[in-house]
Amino acid sequence: MVVKILRSTACILLGLFFAGSLPVWGQNDADQYEYIDISNPFLRKIPLAVPYFKNVNGGGEEKRLSKSSADLLASSLAFTGYFKLLDRAAFLFDPDQDGVLTPQIKFANWTVIGAELLITGLFEVSSGQIAVELRLFDTFKNKRIIGKKYGGRLTDQRKIIHRFCSEVIQYLTGHRGMFASKIAFVSTGTGNKEIYSCEFDGHNPLQITRNRSISLFPAWSANGRYLAYTSYKDGKPDLFIKNLAEMQEVAVAQNGVNITPAWAPDKFELAATLSFSGDQEIYLLTGTGKIIKRLTRMRGSDLSPTWSPDGKKMAFVSNRSGNPQIYIKDLVSGKSKRLTFRGNYNTQPSWSPQGDKIAYSSLIDGRHNIFVIDVDGLEPLQLTYQSGDNEAPSWSPDGSLIVYSSNREGPFRLYVMTAYGTDQRRLLLMRGEQTNPKWSLNEFDN
Repeated sequence: MVVKILRSTACILLGLFFAGSLPVWGQNDADQYEYIDISNPFLRKIPLAVPYFKNVNGGGEEKRLSKSSADLLASSLAFTGYFKLLDRAAFLFDPDQDGVLTPQIKFANWTVIGAELLITGLFEVSSGQIAVELRLFDTFKNKRIIGKKYGGRLTDQRKIIHRFCSEVIQYLTGHRGMFASKIAFVSTGTGNKEIYSCEFDGHNPLQITRNRSISLFPAWSANGRYLAYTSYKDGKPDLFIKNLAEMQEVAVAQNGVNITPAWAPDKFELAATLSFSGDQEIYLLTGTGKIIKRLTRMRGSDLSPTWSPDGKKMAFVSNRSGNPQIYIKDLVSGKSKRLTFRGNYNTQPSWSPQGDKIAYSSLIDGRHNIFVIDVDGLEPLQLTYQSGDNEAPSWSPDGSLIVYSSNREGPFRLYVMTAYGTDQRRLLLMRGEQTNPKWSLNEFDN
């Protein structure tokens, strides 16, 4: 007999999302051990079983939402590259008959098919609300390691599932993953280059700008409330800072070019390349576009700044040595050092959230490919091979994935891969071409 999840409508905050914890035994600091080492380039995928959830009432809408929720949970966790999802046809489990609570789990039925982790769910739809109990089990230890209750509106389905995914990844890796993040990018689907955004997995692409011109270089503020970008809508490359909640923007329209913005960590400030003084130099600006100070002072062009996570250093592209190369500037001492020496055309740097690596695009043998290099300048690691041109890498918030653009299938599209170049796959399919991706570093309340 299934116990009702919903006792009354009072147990759900109407119009809001709510989550609570089930009693979880054995989940203390000493017991939590690393299942997944995200720094391991030879990571073994963990066999994971996600059966369909058990339904409380069994109505048609409940069954439909329950099934789609289980599928969403499985695909979202598979997106991380950490798991091998097991075929449900092999499961010795019937959600209509078998229990999903710890005493009811027959762990031998899961270990015999190779499952090391198991997620079960209890799902109910009532009065336009959903309530879900989700549990993560270690099948070899015969124990539950996470248990959560969630409730909300029908439209909160993705939010609920992704909140639990964050809990799972937090427990297994020590990081919350990227499930509440977004990706901004440029698309030509309207016939012009406009800025769009989508969720971490390519879901729900939305057009942000409608300039009917060329818009480039989207950049998220640290809190995700502002997006900076360059647009030619007034005839020359000016910088715009858009308040996403109010959809209002201010312009940085100095003489010359105003390009490649990058928001400072945890500050309402950004770096950008301006050329009003002659050379293309990097300046620090307020969040409303006022110049604070000049950051680079060498002859040649300096552009494409990217900040270290602590905000004390900045990587950028400069041709001061003759060809575009990546440099790192210590903003405390004011000293700069050259980082890249392999190849004659290295651009589009992106500093990892952990602070130890920089991804970039390098032109080698006539093709652009994605490389990653340690900030101390060790030999770079090439991530893309023989797959067209691959450009504009950007890290996920937890540093486990990289989004980039590639024309390997013809038009430029957005692709995602792990930080070590594995599991390369297209992110979404839209009209036109998609380029210039930028992953947000914050969590959105999707």
